[in-house]
Amino acid sequence: MVLWVILFCALVSSLLGGLCVLGVFRRRRPNEPPLDKGTIPWLGYLLEFQKDSSEFLKRMQKKHGDVFTVLIGGYYFTFVMDPFCFGTIVKESRSKLDFRTNATQLVLRVFGYKPIEATHSIVLASSTKHLMGDGLTVLTQATMESFRKLLLFNLSSGEKRVWQEENLFHYCYNIVFRAGYLALYGTEPPRGAGNKEKAEEQDRLHSNQLFQEFRKYDRLFPRLAFALLPPKDKREAERLKRLFWNMLSVKKVWHKDNISGWISDQDQLLAENGVPEYMRNRFMFMLLWASQGNTGPTAFWLLLYLLKHPEALQAVRDEVDKVLRESGQEVKAGSPPVTVTRDMLNQTPLLDSALEETLRLVAAPMLVRAVLEDTCLRTSSGTELTLRKGDRVALFPRISVQMNPEIHEEPHKFKYDRFVNPDGTRKDFYRNGKKLKFVNMPWGAGVSTCPGRFFATAEMKLFVFLMLSHFDLELVDEEEEIPAIDVSRWGFGTMQPVRDVRFRYRPRF
Repeated sequence: MVLWVILFCALVSSLLGGLCVLGVFRRRRPNEPPLDKGTIPWLGYLLEFQKDSSEFLKRMQKKHGDVFTVLIGGYYFTFVMDPFCFGTIVKESRSKLDFRTNATQLVLRVFGYKPIEATHSIVLASSTKHLMGDGLTVLTQATMESFRKLLLFNLSSGEKRVWQEENLFHYCYNIVFRAGYLALYGTEPPRGAGNKEKAEEQDRLHSNQLFQEFRKYDRLFPRLAFALLPPKDKREAERLKRLFWNMLSVKKVWHKDNISGWISDQDQLLAENGVPEYMRNRFMFMLLWASQGNTGPTAFWLLLYLLKHPEALQAVRDEVDKVLRESGQEVKAGSPPVTVTRDMLNQTPLLDSALEETLRLVAAPMLVRAVLEDTCLRTSSGTELTLRKGDRVALFPRISVQMNPEIHEEPHKFKYDRFVNPDGTRKDFYRNGKKLKFVNMPWGAGVSTCPGRFFATAEMKLFVFLMLSHFDLELVDEEEEIPAIDVSRWGFGTMQPVRDVRFRYRPRF
C-alpha cells in the first residue's frame, strides 16, 4: 500500500511538473505586462510567430498595447514596442538583462559552436582593432583587391560594351559574399598554384563553390534557428555544417596568404584560451555567416531601389563620379579600374543615406535579452511594469521605429535622402515632439551592437560605388515591381526577396 502511495505521489508530481513546464499555471502578477499564452501548451504562438513575426506582433500590439508577454516555444517573451523604452533596455546591466543567454543557445544550434566565457570579449577586442579605425582602412583595401579580382578583372582587357543579363539578387549576393570571404579568410598562395594568375583563378573558383553551399545552408537557416526543420532538411543542415567545418578549418585557413588580422587574432586567442581545434573550426563557420550573411542581400536591395528610382540613381552616381574626380581618377575607355579607398567612402553622404534608407526598409533584426532578475521598466506614459525573472525581453525595431509613420513620413516609400540634410549632415527624428535616439536599428544596440557594422557598411558601399562607376545598369523589365520579402526570415537581419529580378549591365566606357 505504501508503495502505491509513493508511486501515485511521484506520478502526480511529474504531472504537475510537466504542466508547469507547459506553462499551464502561469498567471499575470500585479504590475506585469498583459499575458497571452495562446491555446497550445508550451508551443504557445511559436508557429504563428515563425510564419510571420511582423504580422503577429502587430496583432498583439493592437490587442495588448506597446508592452505584452507571449508564450513562444516554452519561453515567455515580453515585447517592448515603445521606442522611448529602448535606451533603458539596451543599457541595463548584464546582471539583470543578458543578451548572451539567448545568443549562446542560437549559435550552438545553428553553427555547432559552444562559446566560452571569453568568446564575446575576444570578438569585441578583435573587431575593435581590425574592423574599425586603421584596421578598417587595411581591410577595405583588401576588399577592394577582392572586388578587382571578381568584378573588374575583365574590364582592362578591352571588353566591348555588350549588355550582360543576370539575376540581381544572386549576382549581388554572390559577388559581395565572395569578396568579403577572400578579404577575411585569405587567398590562394601563388607558389601553390604556380603563378599569380592561376592563384586568382583558383580563388574565383573556390569562393564560388563556397557560396553555392552557403546558399543551401542560408535557405535552411530560419527554420533551423526555430528548431522546426523536418528530418530530411535537418540531415541536410548537419551535412552542410560538417562541410563548412572542414572547408573553413583552421588548418586550411592558415595555409592561405593575406589572412585578415580579424580572423587570425581570434583563432590565436581562442587557442590560447584552450578551445580545441574542432570547436575553432565551428567558430570560423559562425564568423562567415555573421560577416557575410546580410551584406549581399542588402546590396541587392540598395541597387534595386536605385534602379527603380532614377532620380536617386543619378544623384548617387553623380556623387560617386565627383569623389573619383577629386581623387584624381577617372573611368574611361582603356584605363585600368579605379582604386577606391576608405577615405573616399567617407565622402558620400547621399550613398550613406540611400544605404541607411535601404536598411530601414529591409533590415529586421530582433534584439533579445534574458531577464536574470525581476526588473522594473518605466514606459513613456509613466507606467511602471515588472519584467519577470526567467523570461525574455525583446525589441523588434522594424515595427516600433523603422516603419513607424509617426517617425518616418510615408515609411513604405524609398527616399534616398531621408537621413541627410542639404548640407550633408545627418537628420534628427522626432515622435510627438520629442527627439528619438533610436530611429533605425539594423545593427542592434547596446552591448549587442554588431561589432562588424563599419566593415559591412564599407563592403556594401564599395560594391555599389564600383558598380555605379564602371557599369551602366538597368532592369530588364522597367515595370518590374519590387518583390515581396520572405516573411520567414523576420528577426535574422536583412530580409530576402521571394523572387529574383533580372537586370543587365555593361561597361560605361
